[in-house]
Amino acid sequence: MSRSVPYSANPLLRIKLPAYRSRLLMLLMALAFLALIGRAAYLQIFTHGFLQKQGESRYGRTVELPASRGKVFDRNGVVLASSLPARAIWVAPDEVRATPAQLADLARLLEMKPAELARRLDAPGKTFVYVKRQVEAEAAERIQALAIPGVHQRKEYKRFYPEGEALAHVVGFTNVEDVGQEGIELAREQQLAGRAGSRRVIRDNFNRVIEDVGTLSEPLEGRDLNLSIDSKIQFHAFAALREALREHRAKAGAAVVLDVQTGEVLALANLPTYNPNQRGQLSGAQLRNRVITDTFEPGSTMKPFMSAMALESGRFTPQTIIQTAPGKLTIGPNTIGDSHAYGPLTVEQVLQKSSNVGTAKIALTFPPEKMWNMFTAVGFGQAPELGFPGAVAGRVRPYKNWRPIEQATMSYGHGISVSLIQMARAYTVFARDGDLVALSMLRTGEPASGVRVIEPGTAQAVRHMLEMAAGPGGTAPKAQIPGYRVAGKTGTAHKQEGGRYVNKYIASFVGFAPVSNPRIVIAVMIDEPSAGRYYGGDVAAPVFAQIAGESLRSLRVAPDAPLANLIIPAEPVKESM
Repeated sequence: MSRSVPYSANPLLRIKLPAYRSRLLMLLMALAFLALIGRAAYLQIFTHGFLQKQGESRYGRTVELPASRGKVFDRNGVVLASSLPARAIWVAPDEVRATPAQLADLARLLEMKPAELARRLDAPGKTFVYVKRQVEAEAAERIQALAIPGVHQRKEYKRFYPEGEALAHVVGFTNVEDVGQEGIELAREQQLAGRAGSRRVIRDNFNRVIEDVGTLSEPLEGRDLNLSIDSKIQFHAFAALREALREHRAKAGAAVVLDVQTGEVLALANLPTYNPNQRGQLSGAQLRNRVITDTFEPGSTMKPFMSAMALESGRFTPQTIIQTAPGKLTIGPNTIGDSHAYGPLTVEQVLQKSSNVGTAKIALTFPPEKMWNMFTAVGFGQAPELGFPGAVAGRVRPYKNWRPIEQATMSYGHGISVSLIQMARAYTVFARDGDLVALSMLRTGEPASGVRVIEPGTAQAVRHMLEMAAGPGGTAPKAQIPGYRVAGKTGTAHKQEGGRYVNKYIASFVGFAPVSNPRIVIAVMIDEPSAGRYYGGDVAAPVFAQIAGESLRSLRVAPDAPLANLIIPAEPVKESM
């Protein structure tokens, strides 16, 4: 009987393998599993945080929460600068899917040319491109309604300046990042800006927020500022300056109004100017804050300081006679002169008639150091501490290098350079009975203490001389105001170009009112009047009168003279240049 034999038992199919091979295979498989377990443990335990961040970066985003910039107010609470909600429109170019009609609507709402929009969208490979910043909320809502894939919005703020060009040089402006670039916006950037916050969100493939994880830090809003500026006085100063430039066809002009009691800057006007809300094509001439950044030769507005120096010495009184005949004075090879041959004048008449010869003769009786000390004591040659960008020091050369002719010409404002704000501040010495006051662009509301420069009696005597200069027989009767006594001094100086004097002029006037109890100091400068008149008494003094009259009424300062106190001759005395 036959036996069945399994097929696998066929000796031809039997393979003889060493036993260790199967064990080795099992060992390798065990090691592979151990490696996988170790790798899994390493990833789960030791690199968990790293992997979590990598995964979260694919869907999580940190969104900035912009802080609202602080408001800027004038001294009476009028808003000069505020932030309005706006949107930044940005795109992921590779994700944009829009019909030609949608793109046309988008360009219209963004006020962009279709070609410009197409250029911004043509950025393959980029995931973030700004199309336009600071888009108004209404336009942004209409853009959102277009529902164009790949077009996104981001919350931000747009700065708005209600007073426009009248206060442009005071407030300044910010850039698209809401960072101050000029004026108070730049000077007080740290205080106004605040600090942005942030929050964590989860976005989907289309960059849409699908979950708000939470706020990481709250935004810190910027602090508000109350300036010393009075917007009403600022408007009157700006309007009077603009009218003067038009009437005299002048290149530029500037005016500043100071509160004598507090040192606050009540108005600061410049022309040319610009609209800070529309800065498409700004020029350097428009941006220049001429009150603070420009220097010029002040001319005869320097003469009161020579009168004060003479009286302080005790060698002169207001009635001391100075012989100015024959109206010329030769110093070495040089000759200076007056507009008229006056003959003998008292010290107060020298200032009233604006005699160069008389002023030079007074100055030359003193060593140069004495005159230099007077100039520096009232702030010339030093940048005023206003906390405002661009304030300049002007130029007062070291007295050791002065020649006699230079000392003589500097006594009446040539060979020295000052800014208008420096000149206005220096005149507070006469308005405050000898004290030089510190200036402020922020509202203080408190009387300021000053630094004694000259004696009260000297200041009062020069104040009387300046009242004579602004009255009948002086160089600036056109500075008079109905109902108020005024004091001040005109200045007319040739301009320099290429190191040489040319037939172009700067007309100026610095004065204060009311004389019985001074409240405001006003300085006015008109650059290159070209309509036939260029003397300070004709060009700058009337601007002072307009600004001062409106300012005193706005401040409710009581009159100290009859309403019919104006006595203006047909032609005021011409100052010597």
